[in-house]
Amino acid sequence: MNDGEQGSRRVVPNASPTSSSNVSPTNDATAVRQFNGIVGASTSVITAADIARSPAQTVQEIIAQTPGVQLSSLFGGVNGVGSAVDLRGFGVFATANTLLLINGRRVNDIDNQGVDISTIPRDSIERIEITLGNSGAVLYGDNVIGGVINIVTKTGAGGPPVAMRFEAGAGSFNQRLGSVSTAANAGPWSASFFGNAIQSDGYRVNNALDQRNGIGNVNYSSPDLTAFLTLSGDGQTLGLPGGRLVDPSIGINQLVTNRQGAATPFDYANKQGANATAGFTRTLWNGAELIVDGGVRNKKQQSGFFGAVPIPSFSSSYVDTTLQTWSLTPRLSIKNLVFGVPSTVLTGVDYYDAIYHSNRSEFNGFSPIHVYDLSQQTLAGYWQQTIGLLPTTDFAYGGRIQNTSLTARDRFDPTAPGAFDTQAIPLDSNETQYALHLGFEHRLNEVFSVFGRAARAFRTPTVDERVSSGPAFDAFFNPIPGNFTLKTQTSHDVEGGFRVKAGTFQMQSSIYNMDLVNEIHFDPVNFFNVNLDPTHRYGSDNSASLRVSDTVLLRGGVAYTRAVFREGPFAGNNVPLVSRYTASAGVTWNVWQKYLMVDATVRYWSSRYMDNDQRNTQPLIPADATLDFKLSGEYDRFFWSLSVNNVLNALYYDYAVASTFTDGRFNAYPLPGRSFIVKAGATF
Repeated sequence: MNDGEQGSRRVVPNASPTSSSNVSPTNDATAVRQFNGIVGASTSVITAADIARSPAQTVQEIIAQTPGVQLSSLFGGVNGVGSAVDLRGFGVFATANTLLLINGRRVNDIDNQGVDISTIPRDSIERIEITLGNSGAVLYGDNVIGGVINIVTKTGAGGPPVAMRFEAGAGSFNQRLGSVSTAANAGPWSASFFGNAIQSDGYRVNNALDQRNGIGNVNYSSPDLTAFLTLSGDGQTLGLPGGRLVDPSIGINQLVTNRQGAATPFDYANKQGANATAGFTRTLWNGAELIVDGGVRNKKQQSGFFGAVPIPSFSSSYVDTTLQTWSLTPRLSIKNLVFGVPSTVLTGVDYYDAIYHSNRSEFNGFSPIHVYDLSQQTLAGYWQQTIGLLPTTDFAYGGRIQNTSLTARDRFDPTAPGAFDTQAIPLDSNETQYALHLGFEHRLNEVFSVFGRAARAFRTPTVDERVSSGPAFDAFFNPIPGNFTLKTQTSHDVEGGFRVKAGTFQMQSSIYNMDLVNEIHFDPVNFFNVNLDPTHRYGSDNSASLRVSDTVLLRGGVAYTRAVFREGPFAGNNVPLVSRYTASAGVTWNVWQKYLMVDATVRYWSSRYMDNDQRNTQPLIPADATLDFKLSGEYDRFFWSLSVNNVLNALYYDYAVASTFTDGRFNAYPLPGRSFIVKAGATF
């Protein structure tokens, strides 16, 4: 896929795909830059070949091999459903602090569900670009606190007249999957379709998954005009097994006695999504392009929560939510000389209009207790320019101004079954925020370069956070009206590092410091959201790869991540759910041409504090590691693979909630031990 294809790429001009294994960099023929991303930022690229070879079963696990990335999963890890990708240590709020793009367009919604990467067909991905830190906020807007993940999809353009690919597989937990992809080319026109289906009983009781998703493209390309239309849809049903209780004071440890059991054997979450995006790129004059695209996303969700067994909770609830988002994002790309030095400019306007409607009742079919209606409009303008000050030095600066207006209403029915609280106070708000970026890269020679940046970013509260933005009851259990009010979170980053590219060896290393104000956090015991006291994050991300020979590639990385409270009653304490140390290493060995390939990856993370343990007094989530192994091969048009995940059968979990009142008591969400999957397919 070229940068101009689909007309939807929003990267600094000249940003180009490079072969990486989490270290990206090849020299650009014109700018001689070691990496063509946002100048000054720490960026990695995972290619389609990396994804195809990886023994990891989920895209999230592949991304987590990038230093500075951590994972959390509440739902048994089946196909990566609901697994959160955490860039630079935001724990339970990782999805709200990481922006996901598809072909350069933001797909984060204004609710708290985030984007389920598992719904993107794996075979449709051309590459994944990961930019750590908040410098992407100028180009992309809010949510860019920990970083940006841009998934670039294949279009099929430039290929044979007709191409097809089929794959089927089966594995542990009665998992069955199938995928199909097709592409066609005729003159300036091209089209493609990628579809996936997966069913699994899941690792735990009430953990079954049934998911189908697909994405299709139609593209037109001529020397002065390219245009595209993309349609996608997905459907998912998932059982929610809840946590496993551990309480030494009463002799309970369900992680040992019934690890795969369910605390909530009837809870579930279903969702259906449909998306349409269209746009064009028009050459205005030599070096200048007008890019216009827009789209609509529609998401429906139904969830039932019936409490723990053996005694159902009095607070059973059913949630039926719809969210529709319209967007229009015209922009202008200009590449020219300014006072004799090369310059690239990307400037544009973003408009998003989202409408959220949610019925909350005691059970499906009952009268709603609360009906929440929220609408949010954002309008932003931005400018980012990259200047080649010297043949060896690039400088970039940029800014964004964004206005967000919100209307929030709650209709409360005190006569509805299960009603016991009160109506939230209406909110009409209007706020303007800004983002900034300054960055540089200096190449001391063809092998070694240094880079640095400083940036400001912001994150507006999601609608779900606003719905739960205050305590429901006072000390005497009298209901207190919610108010939808939360402050906007802001962050200031600085970062510096170096890159090395010497023959078959590549390396990237950086250190960073991040100060945040009004970080938004959910209290999982009292079920409301708050703005935390000021927090501080700092650390280092390091990655390297070495091609030992034509048949052997080694890769690895290590990260140090600290997230602490700067002020307030927890000053100096660690923010929950952030591992201080993470590391990964891998090898790819082409044993016999492409008839037999061996890939292995090990991933390690250190201990972390549990959710709801800001005091840092409860037990830690233990450190652990997983080893994944894959054998694969190709013969003519046929291909196959055998993957074994968690080879050493580590019985681990990466998410747990600590009790507020009882030391040592917590609920953990265990993940699978050793599992396998066999796949086979053919291309035509």
